[in-house]
Amino acid sequence: MSSAVGSEATQVARNNIQTATVLGYAAIAVTVAVWAGFALSIRYISASALTTADVALIRFGLPTLLLLPFLPSRGQALRSVKPRDAMMVICGAGLPFFFVASAGGAATSATYVGALIAGTSPLSVALVGYAIDRRFPPATRWHALAIIVAGAAALVVAAPAGVSASTAKGVALLLGASLFWGIYTLGLRRAGLDAVGSTLLLNVPSLVGLLVLMASGMVDSHLGTFSLAEAAPFLLVQGLGVGLISSLTYVVAIARLGAARSAAVGSLAPALASLLAVPFLGESLTPLTALGVGAITLGVVLSNRS
Repeated sequence: MSSAVGSEATQVARNNIQTATVLGYAAIAVTVAVWAGFALSIRYISASALTTADVALIRFGLPTLLLLPFLPSRGQALRSVKPRDAMMVICGAGLPFFFVASAGGAATSATYVGALIAGTSPLSVALVGYAIDRRFPPATRWHALAIIVAGAAALVVAAPAGVSASTAKGVALLLGASLFWGIYTLGLRRAGLDAVGSTLLLNVPSLVGLLVLMASGMVDSHLGTFSLAEAAPFLLVQGLGVGLISSLTYVVAIARLGAARSAAVGSLAPALASLLAVPFLGESLTPLTALGVGAITLGVVLSNRS
């Protein structure tokens, strides 16, 4: 009898593990799709009826509106975050990051946005970590970071129009956005908030700052001149996808699969963005571009394994 009960309990445990694993992979698949959509939507801003400020309003306004009821319950945790850590989160993925990434995307392509921001993030985290804590990455990661650098260099060489001044500017802006993202990543670790608290810390101050800029006329806006249909892609991808869904699904993925496996699968986002940019934005994917994206993806995978 006891043997049968033990076998049944073991089977139940195995089923629970399998269910958790399936849920984890489903969550990371959604996250990767959203991250790829971010790259495409950033590139699409310049071809839409919306300005960068209008899309930023969607990006930071919609999640703030949806999560505002949770603000009182997270108040104590938010107040306990050190000012420097809070600024790292707000600047790293807030308005400075968004405007720099948008400017870089307008000068390059969705492939560059995905590869040079998300793909080079391990390198940016290492650089920012050294600048703040004087901490070198372990030697086991150096070869992975070198592969990422080589992949980024291949992308620059593979630019369809050659290494023009516009392309160089766009690449510099995207690498700057990657550094912002590195600052955000370290700030997020230091803040120690849950997914909802982290999302509120990022979005509420960013929305307030954006409203001040728009009210003062310091940024251009086309509010009232574009239709809901024209704003719909940004509402889905930036507002709901990036602003809310991926913040939650990535936490679920880490809880079910572990941080290393989730980050490794998440590294597929630049490659997916490159593939989706061909049918949706009419961008070309040359062999050298594919090689650069592949090298960056490999470097991210190896970096996370290390």
